[in-house]
Amino acid sequence: MIHHISISAQNPQHVAEVLAEVVKGQAVPFPPHPGSYMVVALDEHGTAIEIYPSGSLILPGTGLHSCHFAHNPHASRFTATHAAISVSASQAEIEQIGSREEWRVVRCNRDSIFDVMEFWVENSLMIEFLTPEMTHQYLTFTQQPDALKSFLAQSGEAIS
Repeated sequence: MIHHISISAQNPQHVAEVLAEVVKGQAVPFPPHPGSYMVVALDEHGTAIEIYPSGSLILPGTGLHSCHFAHNPHASRFTATHAAISVSASQAEIEQIGSREEWRVVRCNRDSIFDVMEFWVENSLMIEFLTPEMTHQYLTFTQQPDALKSFLAQSGEAIS
């Protein structure tokens, strides 16, 4: 289970406040990296999203030292990183929040298996929000090993 994920944004505080609204949680400063914020969903899973200023990098430490932060001012605003997050918000609520922010939001179907709400934070980073109905579809598929094996076999990948 993924408990938290980190992303970057042009305006970390604003993004944290908007995402907190979608997950019906709270946005708070994230002291380990100045200018960063954390969204805590206040759910039973400890779900959180850390939002760093754009260009932030996490680099490995050396020896027994922990990771550390650096900055790349030339980093792309796009990334392949994304997350699927179950929320209690409805499709209409997610669409209203995205519309207010002028961020792209669209309901999409993934291979006729389940739907997601593509929520494009600052129109550059995609988060797939799953409403309760979508979460049910997703879990119905992913919690069936035979269905997963069949799907992966069709895509040319075999698992045992």
